[in-house]
Amino acid sequence: WAKLSLTPSRCSGVGLALCQRLLEEDGRIHLCIACRNEQKSEATRDLLLTTYPAAQVSTVEVDLGNLASVLRAARELRCRFQRLDFVYLNAGIMPNPHVNFKALWHGLLTGKVLHMLTTAEGIMTQTDRLNGDGLQEVFATNLFGHFMLVRQLQSLLCGNEKPSRLIWTSSSNARESAFSLSDYQHARGQESYSSSKYATDLTSVVLNRKFNGQGLYSSVVCPGLVMSNMTYRILPVFLWKLLMPIMWLIRFFAKTYTLTPYNGAEAHMWLFKQKPEYLDSLVKYHSCTSGLGRCYVEPRKMDVDEDTAEKFYQKLLELEEQSLEKYRDLLD
Repeated sequence: WAKLSLTPSRCSGVGLALCQRLLEEDGRIHLCIACRNEQKSEATRDLLLTTYPAAQVSTVEVDLGNLASVLRAARELRCRFQRLDFVYLNAGIMPNPHVNFKALWHGLLTGKVLHMLTTAEGIMTQTDRLNGDGLQEVFATNLFGHFMLVRQLQSLLCGNEKPSRLIWTSSSNARESAFSLSDYQHARGQESYSSSKYATDLTSVVLNRKFNGQGLYSSVVCPGLVMSNMTYRILPVFLWKLLMPIMWLIRFFAKTYTLTPYNGAEAHMWLFKQKPEYLDSLVKYHSCTSGLGRCYVEPRKMDVDEDTAEKFYQKLLELEEQSLEKYRDLLD
């Protein structure tokens, strides 16, 4: 099997844990790590080969927030592979996160604090900016770069003997209230991460409608609250050290506090073993961990409007056409 795993820019966290678990599950796969930093992706490859010396592990350099990089990576992958069985779309950023402690205190007084702590609703904001392509950075990295990559790899994903799978890393923070069709890049708000993850859910729904007949299936997962490089940037390190005992305690009440990258990759791995024809395209698969550390997967119906999803998909196609006009020299 040819398998492409898109890991976060630091090739760490859930992405690294997923690579380790995939090789642990099936040593026959060809695992290709896509990472924006070539040195770190090679270091990850060497680390994996130390544990699994017989594994087939390769790398490709790609920055999901840079369209030229996405097109170059897609061209390289089309040259190297005849098909792709799984594509894990896992790269993501949350720049300049801010915690609203006043809202958190209000949630504590009103009994909503557990919901807020498990979804970050009302307590987490970000400051976004434009990238070199003139796109909002979070939208470009968390969604549009992935979308462009999938579109460029369509010839490797559709019409194969066996179904091909897209597995997107979404979030419990994906909320309709943070997303707007008129501002789908979220240029005017402060919840760009939530908006991009809701956009991910919408995109997956439409991809299934359009490509299931060609053997391509799309699913979305939520890794839960994982202590990763992204999470550690939300608060100062000393605060995390103080909070960690409390977070382990909260896990007895909040099953989505997976905490470790290994636990966070549970839903990714569960989907690896499933027949896609029997999965519900309107369900998000959540990695969960019991208070005593047992990992399991919980399917939850997504709060998505299919008409909105279709309209958003058309906007993505329009943006794709505009973007490709700038980079015709990178197309075959």
